[in-house]
Amino acid sequence: MNAFMKKVYEIVSRIPKGKVATYGQIAALCGNPRAARVVGWAMRHAPEHLALPCHRVVNQSGRLAPDDVFGGQHIQREMLLQEGIPFRENGCIDIKKCLWIPGQSDRMVP
Repeated sequence: MNAFMKKVYEIVSRIPKGKVATYGQIAALCGNPRAARVVGWAMRHAPEHLALPCHRVVNQSGRLAPDDVFGGQHIQREMLLQEGIPFRENGCIDIKKCLWIPGQSDRMVP
């Protein structure tokens, strides 16, 4: 596992329950804001023994992972709903209400 992947997994491990982070946000926090796709790959291939909250990582518009991840979008959606993550009528997460801000985990984005 390379240094970038280790950093991705370390950051994802810190996303608190009830919050989400975007692929691009994590890439930026790792020092490479253009590596959002690599973060997606890392989520798909995260070692199970790390027990990462990969379900809390979504795209910038709040769309869930493709159906082949988590066993289907309905599973990821249910996991997030159980944590209190709000969804909009279009099925996307309401990012403005639950985006994680490192160091300010209780702060809501305006």
